[in-house]
Amino acid sequence: MPRAALERWLLARWYGGVSPGLLLRGLACVWGAAMRLRRWAYRQRWRRQHRLPVPVLVVGNRTVGGAGKTPLVIALVEALRSRGWRPGVVSRGHGRAGRGQHAVAPDDDARRVGDEPLLIRREAGCPVVVDRDRVAGAEALVALGCDLVIADDGLQHLRLGRNLEIEVEDARGLGNGRVLPAGPLREPLPARPATFRVVQGREPRPGEWPMRLAPAALRGLGRRAGETRALAAFAGQRVHAVAGIGHPPRFFATLREAGLALEPHPFPDHHAYAEADFRGMDDAPVLVTSKDAVKLRGIDLADAWELPVRAVLPPDLPDALDSLLRQGLPHVDP
Repeated sequence: MPRAALERWLLARWYGGVSPGLLLRGLACVWGAAMRLRRWAYRQRWRRQHRLPVPVLVVGNRTVGGAGKTPLVIALVEALRSRGWRPGVVSRGHGRAGRGQHAVAPDDDARRVGDEPLLIRREAGCPVVVDRDRVAGAEALVALGCDLVIADDGLQHLRLGRNLEIEVEDARGLGNGRVLPAGPLREPLPARPATFRVVQGREPRPGEWPMRLAPAALRGLGRRAGETRALAAFAGQRVHAVAGIGHPPRFFATLREAGLALEPHPFPDHHAYAEADFRGMDDAPVLVTSKDAVKLRGIDLADAWELPVRAVLPPDLPDALDSLLRQGLPHVDP
């Protein structure tokens, strides 16, 4: 089954009310048991958590797919830096071809460092280290002078000790509440909730914090490099919308809400683009996400535009994080 068809088949079971069936439920029981055993081994100190001499803030989500983690990480870096912290971001660099540890530079190739780490480095301007060994990557950030480590997509990476956790959730919530592959959960829900839960795309419940993803001005790509244009300038115009993110419909919905007549072109998350992917799109402007834009180096596009989005947070959230981090919190138990 092609990957796109498989994704649609799974999403119908995870979020669409279709029964996952006995096979998926059986596999989910095995996966869930393995994840419970892993967390239990950390609680019993049979597996060691590594703790850093600086605070560690983990940002992640319980489900597979995008929930807005990357814009949130960028916003947190900017907000906490303005409050006197020197944050750095550690990431595994999902989907990258490179191996080993690498300090990301703004002009790096996304194929080498990963699309999300490169986007964070360019937008937030803070040190970003990618390493399959996140503990070693976090230690490298400390060596670079960071006094706060933000672990991107690290909620299930229990080996790296943490002081605070932020769970991100979008309007889809936790789907059918089952673990992979019967549902979207990466692991069974732990008994202890994350320190903060940030939600976007729906109204927050008591104890949750809202986040809004706000589109910014379009940036020209390819032959349009250096140009900017308001999204409203494309209202009523036909465009090609390209998105290789965890949840492409969110990007398409943003464009429709702005009044654009779009032809959607969803791609798998972390897709490595080639010129052939844009064949037949020369009859209208091409709009892409920022996560896709960092992977288009070397592709000649005549009329392409990047739509950045900014995570808008209530000011009380960074204030609360800053206050807790300065209290010298103990590490969170697994």
